[in-house]
Amino acid sequence: MLKWLDKNDPFPAIETARTYPDGLLVAGGDLAPHRLIDAYRHGIFPWFSPDDPILWWSPDPRLVLFPDELKISRSLGKALRKDYEIRIDTCFETVMRQCAAPRKDGGGTWISEEMIAAYCALHELGFAHCVETWMDGKLAGGLYGIAMGKVFFGESMFSRASDASKMAFVHLVLQLKRWNFGMIDCQVKTAHLLSLGAVEIPRSEFALKLKSWMDCKTITGKWHFDHDLIE
Repeated sequence: MLKWLDKNDPFPAIETARTYPDGLLVAGGDLAPHRLIDAYRHGIFPWFSPDDPILWWSPDPRLVLFPDELKISRSLGKALRKDYEIRIDTCFETVMRQCAAPRKDGGGTWISEEMIAAYCALHELGFAHCVETWMDGKLAGGLYGIAMGKVFFGESMFSRASDASKMAFVHLVLQLKRWNFGMIDCQVKTAHLLSLGAVEIPRSEFALKLKSWMDCKTITGKWHFDHDLIE
């Protein structure tokens, strides 16, 4: 039986997560800001269909990207030299809703109204951020996630133009590198993220790195990126 999390219950140890489905830890609880902050601090994230109870995960292995290991392909490098604008934290809810929109691969539908409200609350508190790629005055792609300590927890990304989400991601990684962030949590393996330099590491190693970088000061509030990230 999967453990049920009551309102005031602490999360169980991540080592107790199931191996199938990989990383399923516990169900229940809520998406209040303090609950979400505690979850990310311990390497746990929510992921569930709109009609299901809240499910909490901590997969093993864990996909991460270390800022020094970012890979920029030749085609992406060309895209980064085109005419576009990167904006930060200007339309967080819109980015979430774009990430939630139906996709050709069937993804995105897990971002429910409940999730949107919860992460918008974290954005208002200065923990959740979005990076946006604008082309011809229109939002063409972007991503959102949570920043705590020196770790950025990526949640979802979308593109309405070729490479638009990757362009936002590259700017994010380069800025986080300047801010001495240690790691970007990408959660689970995708070809998209592997192509950008993400790697899988054991959950035990992820937990140790996470604990170390959580002791660093969190940069809260609206973010501003440097203008010389792409040379």
